[in-house]
Amino acid sequence: MNNSPRPPVTTANNHSDRLAMIENARRAVLGGGAPGAGQRIAPWIERSWRRCLAQGFLPRQPLVFDPVPASAMKRVMETNQPLLRAAAPVIQSLARTMADTRYFAILTDAQGVVIDVNGPIDHQDRRASLIARVGVDLSEHRVGTTAIGATLAELQPLWLHRGEHFFDTASVYSCAGAPLFGPDGRCVGMLDLTGVDVPERPALKHLVSQSALSIENALTLAQPHHLLLRLNWAGRMPGEDSDGLVCVDRDGVIVGTNRAAADMLALAPCAPWPHCSDVFAIPTDNLFDAARAQRGAVELPLWSGLRLQVLARFNDGRASTTPQRPATHAGVPLREVETALIRRAVEEARGNVMQAARVLGISRATVYRKIGRR
Repeated sequence: MNNSPRPPVTTANNHSDRLAMIENARRAVLGGGAPGAGQRIAPWIERSWRRCLAQGFLPRQPLVFDPVPASAMKRVMETNQPLLRAAAPVIQSLARTMADTRYFAILTDAQGVVIDVNGPIDHQDRRASLIARVGVDLSEHRVGTTAIGATLAELQPLWLHRGEHFFDTASVYSCAGAPLFGPDGRCVGMLDLTGVDVPERPALKHLVSQSALSIENALTLAQPHHLLLRLNWAGRMPGEDSDGLVCVDRDGVIVGTNRAAADMLALAPCAPWPHCSDVFAIPTDNLFDAARAQRGAVELPLWSGLRLQVLARFNDGRASTTPQRPATHAGVPLREVETALIRRAVEEARGNVMQAARVLGISRATVYRKIGRR
C-alpha cells in the first residue's frame, strides 16, 4: 500500500483564497503600509512593488508597452546573437511542451527588451500580442512588477501570478522567469513563460529553471576553448545537464564556465579566470593527457580538499597536442624565464613556498605548477 502524500489538488476554493491573499497584500503595501506589510507574499514581490512606487507609478494608471527605437533594437539584436543561437532549440522545445497550456516563451536581453518569442500565442488577443513581440521593453522601470523585471532584479527563478503584478491591467498575466548567465558569470538576459487569463501553473518555475540551464550550457560550449572539462561530484558520473562545464585554453587558463562549475570550484562571478593549477591540485598537463588518451571520468582533488569526477575532452573531440608557448624576443621561452624567477624566489625563501608566493604576489598553486613540485 502506498502511503506517500499526494500532491495538493487545485480547486476553485483555494484558487479564490490565493487571489484574496494577493488582494489583501496589495491593499496593505500599495495602500501605504510600512515595510513588511505584505507578510503573505514573497518578500521580492514587495520589494518590486515598492521600487515601482518610488518611481511614481500608481497601480491604476494606464500601462503602455513601448518598443525601443529601431536603431537601438538593431544593436540589441546584433549584440545578442550568441544568446539567440543558444536559446533557439530550447525555446522551440518549450513551445511543444506548453502547447496545451496557453503559455508561451519570451526571451529578453539583460535590460528586459524582448529578442525572441515562441509558443501558442493568441495574436487575436491584444493582451498577448502587446507583450509577445520582439523589441518591446518589458523592464521593471517600464511595465512595473513582472517576472521579467523582478527576475533581472533578483537574479533568481521566480513565479508571479495575476495581482502580484504591480499594475492593475497586468493582473491578467501569470508568468515564470529565470535569469540567464553567460560563461563569464554575468547576467545576459532572462527566459520568461507567460499566459493570459490562464490557470496558475507553478510547475513552470521548474521548467523555466531547467530550460535556462540548457541555454547557459549552450552558451558555455560555444565559448572558444581548447579543452572542455565536465565536472560532477564523486558518485555522479559526468554526462548530464547538471554537469559543471569548464572551458580551458591551450595554456591551461580557464576561459569560461557554467554556473554549476563556478559553484563547484568556488569561482567568483565576473572575476579574472584562474589557471587550472590554481584550482586542481594536480599538474595541468595531467588534464591534457587525460583528454589525449580519451580516458573516461577520473576522480581529481581540488586545492579545497574536495574531489570531483572530471571528464576531459579536446574541443574537436579528438586527441591533440598542446603547443609550446611562443619564445620571447631574446629567444628564451617565456615559461623558462618565469620558472627561473620563481625558483630563485623559492631559494631565497629557503624552500618556503608560501613565503615565496607572497613575495611574488601569486598563489601557492602557481608556484607549485611553475617549478613542477607537489
